[in-house]
Amino acid sequence: MTSIAAAARPDVALVRPGIVHLALAVGGFAIGTTEFATMSLLPLMAQDLHVDEPTAGHVISAYALGVVIGAPTIAVASARMSRRTLLIALMLLFAVGNAASAMAPSYQAMLVCRFLSGLPHGAYFGIAALVAASLVPVERRTEAVGRIMLGLTIATVVGVPLASLTGQFLNWRWALAAVAVLALTTAGLVAMFAPRDVANRTASPLKELSALKRSQVWLTLGTGAIGFGGLFAVYTYLASTLAEVTRVGPAFSPFVFAVFGIGMTLGNLFVPRFADRALMPTAGALLLWSAAALALYPLAAHSPFWITVDVLAIGIGGALGTVLQTRLMDVAGDAQALAAALNHSAFNVANAIGPWAGGLAIAAGLGLGSTGLVGAALALGGLAIWGISISGISMVSARRR
Repeated sequence: MTSIAAAARPDVALVRPGIVHLALAVGGFAIGTTEFATMSLLPLMAQDLHVDEPTAGHVISAYALGVVIGAPTIAVASARMSRRTLLIALMLLFAVGNAASAMAPSYQAMLVCRFLSGLPHGAYFGIAALVAASLVPVERRTEAVGRIMLGLTIATVVGVPLASLTGQFLNWRWALAAVAVLALTTAGLVAMFAPRDVANRTASPLKELSALKRSQVWLTLGTGAIGFGGLFAVYTYLASTLAEVTRVGPAFSPFVFAVFGIGMTLGNLFVPRFADRALMPTAGALLLWSAAALALYPLAAHSPFWITVDVLAIGIGGALGTVLQTRLMDVAGDAQALAAALNHSAFNVANAIGPWAGGLAIAAGLGLGSTGLVGAALALGGLAIWGISISGISMVSARRR
């Protein structure tokens, strides 16, 4: 693994890692804003596009489908491109997708535009993580990846509320247009500050696809797809829980959602420092933390104070994505780009599983608070897959001895 990382590492003498990380984080901010703000802008979109809200909700699914399809496809197809060039191209595509979404004349056109917007999402985060990690010592890789993910988490605190306000006081189309401007800004910053790496001429689509032969890659992706689903099981129904169980006014909900984003931001600030010392133990500890926080959710949901505290704790568990991103660097071998991009496909699978499982519990009459118990079960399911991964590592180590 060390030799592979060294081979991919550009000459960092001429670049300033902090500035590059900031440039890449701006792209994460743009992606996080459009992904999460679409949910709050949905009623406005539905009205403007002349469809009901459930139908308008398919634009969110179209974006997620774009992420799931785009991440592996782009990673494999661009195997021989330099990472700097690829990042610029991905942000330009993201800008086009969001600009087109802002001008979509019909619901059908909007579906196509949101799918197009989702295509670069996973590949961008995957390649950005590899670039960020290549600029720092190996023992600080997770911390570097966490800086990139800060763009996405800060978007949930700052970008989403600003986009929502823009939609309410101007028009939802202006919010998406602003995301397109952020994407163009990111492309410019990457062009200015990212290292000019040389394309790997020995890379190929077949080498990238070799990642799919590695059991540890699948186990890592499975840990994220199941374990992270618990967070989404609660997040999706949080507004309804606040209104119907906690019984707080509409003005309180944005505050709790902001606290969730603060929790994710704190997680990505501090957890990577532990992960760089003990990667897999940190992943296991995060899953246990999430399971505990989610299990307490049904009790906390009855108190405005305690649900706020619990949502903060659940948000901190979101650092799992950063930790697993680094884990994939260790187990992917020569297929770094595909494995890194697939991490975000896995989390979009979690974004589908969590709400679906939570919805089943609610439909069964278990109440909105039951989404926390569903989430805890998913976190423990992720922990079980993590345990299988750890066992596999131990078996390989024993054979080598």
